[in-house]
Amino acid sequence: MREVGGEAYFADLMAAFDVYKDDHIAVYGPDNHLRLTGLHETQSIDRFNYGVADRGASVRVPHTFVRDGYRGYLEDRRPNSLGDPYRIAGRILQTIETVPTFAEEVVAA
Repeated sequence: MREVGGEAYFADLMAAFDVYKDDHIAVYGPDNHLRLTGLHETQSIDRFNYGVADRGASVRVPHTFVRDGYRGYLEDRRPNSLGDPYRIAGRILQTIETVPTFAEEVVAA
């Protein structure tokens, strides 16, 4: 999200992450149900949320992301260390591809 961003795009992206939360958890590593309890700076495995500097959220949004016009990096806190990084990144990219950017909307019009 260094080139594509903005508050509206971010809101649409987080809505897509919520829709596909179960698909994400399926590839985010084994035994996440033991870790993602909603306690100890984690969100519950069956819920999705995001928040600025919220270490208990599914996706932590850095202050700099908001200050930079909703551009930069986000931290998905759900994958565990035993997850396959290629499957995790692939699933995230699949979700990102479901959210149109402003440039795609202009071309379609």
